[in-house]
Amino acid sequence: MRVLFWGTPEFATAPLRALIGEGFDVVGVVTQPDKAVGRSRSTLEPSPVKRVAIEEGIPVLQPDRPRGEEFLEQMKSLEPDISVVVAYGHILGSAVIALPRLGTINIHASLLPKLRGAAPIQAAIREGHTETGVTIMRMVQALDAGPSILQVKTPIPEDETYGELQVRLAEIGALALIEALALIDLGKAAATQQNDSEATYASKIERAMTQIDWSADARTVSRIIRAYDPRPGAIARLNGADVKVFGARLAPKSRESAPGEVLEITPTEMTVACGSGAIQIAIVHPAGKRRLSPEAWARGRGIAVGDRLS
Repeated sequence: MRVLFWGTPEFATAPLRALIGEGFDVVGVVTQPDKAVGRSRSTLEPSPVKRVAIEEGIPVLQPDRPRGEEFLEQMKSLEPDISVVVAYGHILGSAVIALPRLGTINIHASLLPKLRGAAPIQAAIREGHTETGVTIMRMVQALDAGPSILQVKTPIPEDETYGELQVRLAEIGALALIEALALIDLGKAAATQQNDSEATYASKIERAMTQIDWSADARTVSRIIRAYDPRPGAIARLNGADVKVFGARLAPKSRESAPGEVLEITPTEMTVACGSGAIQIAIVHPAGKRRLSPEAWARGRGIAVGDRLS
């Protein structure tokens, strides 16, 4: 089976490596253009997917937008049997979706129709889901609304971060993709239509979503911090300055205190009161600085027990 692979971030590399490892003929990779990085923005950084493609000697296409006759001709020249899309970063047009003889399938990191959209992994943690998974679906023009070919479920442990869950789902998605392609090749891939009335959405992460509300209960605050760990980080404020916090877990016990009050600082953690209960934080990242232990941060900033985060 000749596969045209579409993907950009690290999450997409596990499925790509799985295709290569299982002997699929990956005829090309479509990924986002190289990103300008550094202070001068003069250095171009390839996507993680492009780096894998180069390692494996796979042709790479990097259109600004995957559309137009020129791009369609490039696709046709690769003669793909199927397109596989994993976190590529652009919505595909109907002509692009329909070009391969077996169509286009997508790996989505949720149990559709729940959490359609750009950030389903973060949303699953933030919203307190106890279970998530991956869906292999046939792509249609509507956002994540295509019929499902295969779903694989997995529990979300109470202390799991976005970064940890993302790694697990990438591996689960890679295995599910291979199984789905085998079913398609055998003509046994039954497609189940999604129930649109049950759909929920996980929008792109905005800065306001990462702000911590210390008046919420400790379990909710912990979920907010874990949902944005390690990127982009949940934000607290002290004396008007931002600080990102990581490594949250529920404190075993706490006294009644004002939300945001620092209750304890040790070499390994800082305990902060919430609307009810408290959480322990393992790492802080002040704006423009490196990551620090709470004790090192407190010592450098003159922070003491009794100060309040907002």
